[in-house]
Amino acid sequence: MSPGKRTRKVYTVETDPKGGWRGAAKGSTRAVAKGDNKAEVVKRTTEVAKKQPKAQVRIKGKNGRIQNERTYPRSSDPRRTPG
Repeated sequence: MSPGKRTRKVYTVETDPKGGWRGAAKGSTRAVAKGDNKAEVVKRTTEVAKKQPKAQVRIKGKNGRIQNERTYPRSSDPRRTPG
């Protein structure tokens, strides 16, 4: 990898085994956000991700499948598709 390029930090919002929802960085056991409301956990996880130079938030449903992916900043998204 080139010295000027950084990899994206990936955060995942998914169901918490103890109940509710949790947002955590990939490879981390510590949650950056926890709660009973999925929308609030997504909001807090997104706020943390936006502070990183390059980040991605993967939002999963109760079934464990990815429902949505968000890339921050938007300019670092490799795909040129709307959404």
